[in-house]
Amino acid sequence: MKYDVTVIGSGPGGYVAAIRAAQLGMKVAIIERYNTLGGTCLNVGCIPSKALLDSSEHYHAAHERFATHGIELKDLKVNMPQMIRRKNDVVDQNVKGIAFLMKKNKIDVYHGHGSFVNANKIRIAKSDGSHEEIETEKIIIATGSKPITPAGFNYDKKRVITSTEALNIDKVPKRMIIIGGGVIGLELGSVFGRLGTEIEVVEYLDRIIPGMDGDCGKELMKSLKKLGVKFHLGHKVVGVTATKTGVKVEVEERDKDNRFTLEADYCLVAIGRRPYTDNLGLENVGIQTDDKGRIPVNAHLETAVPGIYAIGDVIQGAMLAHKAEEEGVFVAEVITGQKPHIDYNLIPGVVYTWPEVAGVGQTEEQLKEAGVPYKVGKFPFKALGRSRASMDVDGMVKVLAHQETDEILGVHMVGPRTADMIAEAVALMEFRASAEDAARMSHAHPTYTEAFKEAALAATDNRALHM
Repeated sequence: MKYDVTVIGSGPGGYVAAIRAAQLGMKVAIIERYNTLGGTCLNVGCIPSKALLDSSEHYHAAHERFATHGIELKDLKVNMPQMIRRKNDVVDQNVKGIAFLMKKNKIDVYHGHGSFVNANKIRIAKSDGSHEEIETEKIIIATGSKPITPAGFNYDKKRVITSTEALNIDKVPKRMIIIGGGVIGLELGSVFGRLGTEIEVVEYLDRIIPGMDGDCGKELMKSLKKLGVKFHLGHKVVGVTATKTGVKVEVEERDKDNRFTLEADYCLVAIGRRPYTDNLGLENVGIQTDDKGRIPVNAHLETAVPGIYAIGDVIQGAMLAHKAEEEGVFVAEVITGQKPHIDYNLIPGVVYTWPEVAGVGQTEEQLKEAGVPYKVGKFPFKALGRSRASMDVDGMVKVLAHQETDEILGVHMVGPRTADMIAEAVALMEFRASAEDAARMSHAHPTYTEAFKEAALAATDNRALHM
């Protein structure tokens, strides 16, 4: 078979690239090494973790808040196997949905490990030991990423685990140690913390979620501490030892001779992810990766080899599903001669804890470093009527605007449903709106989005009305 475009990898970037290419009239193939489509995100990442987050939030609300609402329960307990079954059902529905979209768009799906024979031929090694080759004019590499597991951490998939294994723990652990205070570790720590697990986080830096605005990290830490989560900031892990029933983690305070040992049922390694290009045959076409394993691309997301493109986690930038999707559409349109554009500054980042964390644009730290004159408007959710009604009073909204032009430069939120609220900020910033523009928009009352309006008012000559 010969195709106009072949996509290697069926995660959000890959399957979206395939769909857009098919919409534009190309004959498309997609190669997936696993039995189901959807990549990490749908199978062992975004979707299953959000399913468990929702389940744990329901339990926590029933345990901690229902009585205040006048709802009385008896014999409340966690049925972890059922929670896992529901999560698996959510995943199953989503991956079947992607398979349907492939058929709808007449995209040929190949299951097996794809690798380059040359710039126009892909070899597909199947699980039964057989293989086949397909020819193609263009190729899009969308193979995603894998968790980073240093040898010294003795990752065994049983007691020393990554997010992949954490999604299938069928009994609530008594204690869990999380190495890494980033998005993945805190989301999964939030899941088990709400179910009753004692969580301790070891983070080398002096703050959590380091890629986001500093105030967001501070607000999230306050909320997680209320759950009982303990933090060891400015600490490094020296060694990890697993047994059949538990794990010991040796920790040392950074720059100090202070070493101690933590013990738990599981150790979750969540220190980041690496681009996955293993056995892809890049050397057969002359593509070299950088010092972090990423594939270099130009402004059109084309590699050093004409006609071969790369998107998502295998190239530079944030490892986000929606960033990969935008790049998938971008490349498909570039191939057909269109002139698409991606504003990477306006790709939002989200942490799906509760309260949720969301941000877009520049952080205050970035503005300071760049010497950009700015002003700040903040509004706490505890001052919002809707938040008091729902008992979701943790967090705040922060608007950063240019001191002279009033253009919105960044919006950062910690609070209820901020993962959805951030879209308003993205839309306004796409059209280069000012803080005053946001402040003058009518927001329904009572809603969580009023906090954004109030923060914009605060940034506009300190005009917040309810604070």
